Amino acid sequence: MKVSVQDPVESSQDMAEALQQGWLPIREVARQTGVNAVTLRAWERRYGLIVPQRTPKGHRLFGAEHVQRILAILTWLNRGVPVSQVKQLIDNAHTADASIENEWHSLRHTLLQAITQLAERRLDDTFNQAMALYPPRTLCEHLLLPLLKDLEQRWQGQFGAQMERVFFYSWLRSKFGARIYHNNRQLNGAPLLLINHSDLPLEPHLWLSAWLASSANCPVEVFDWPLPAGELALAVGHLQPRAVLLHSSTSINWGALPKLLSGIDCPIGIAGPTVRIHHVELSGLTRDIPELFLAEDPLSAHQILILRGLL
Repeated sequence: MKVSVQDPVESSQDMAEALQQGWLPIREVARQTGVNAVTLRAWERRYGLIVPQRTPKGHRLFGAEHVQRILAILTWLNRGVPVSQVKQLIDNAHTADASIENEWHSLRHTLLQAITQLAERRLDDTFNQAMALYPPRTLCEHLLLPLLKDLEQRWQGQFGAQMERVFFYSWLRSKFGARIYHNNRQLNGAPLLLINHSDLPLEPHLWLSAWLASSANCPVEVFDWPLPAGELALAVGHLQPRAVLLHSSTSINWGALPKLLSGIDCPIGIAGPTVRIHHVELSGLTRDIPELFLAEDPLSAHQILILRGLL
């Protein structure tokens, strides 16, 4: 699309005309698809996955076909295909082969090496590059959750395991905590309140859940330690959250939950491996507490929050 402009006023007029003709600016495409503008630009620049129209001032404009292509890209990414292979699959109508796992495996291996060597800058740089190319949910499903599983297996009886665990979990909490803080500064509305409901000082899945919610433009408050009965209701009274998510990877006193949750008048979720540990008991509680929902991992918690209109 050719747009002739002579000055900023005409440029604004031409942009308005383009929008009237059905073209979309990058911020609107990001809103519709859930892929942020940084990632859309990276897909264009590094892989030629999307080729938007440009105004003479360099503003990107997208049409309906671009949006459909972005959704097709997301479909492949959600199947685990690395972004570097998606263009060939879409353009040539190929099916993915066994090699798609190799790039995810290579990326996990790079992160694992950085963790074992306590190489924070390499860990940070590698993850930053991945964040520029993949939506948060894709990264969570195909990189971070498998990486955490690999690490837990590595740390079984390994000398230095606690050192590596503290290093990585501290980095992860700082990384996502900083992003959540900056997102919160730009967001309004009722927050999602996430609480570590275990005795473990670091719960990585709690922070993954917080990051996924924050990436969906939801304000997030994270309490990294359990709250006693009464004080949870007090926190809810102050924050007026859209929902509360209690996370634990260990066994909990499920019999004390009714008292803990009494007086809370917003949706409540219990997440983490504790849902599997107490599946029968917690399933019974959902019949007594209609607002209660259960999620075994960050991905299912994220999906339930979306389906309930909380994100």
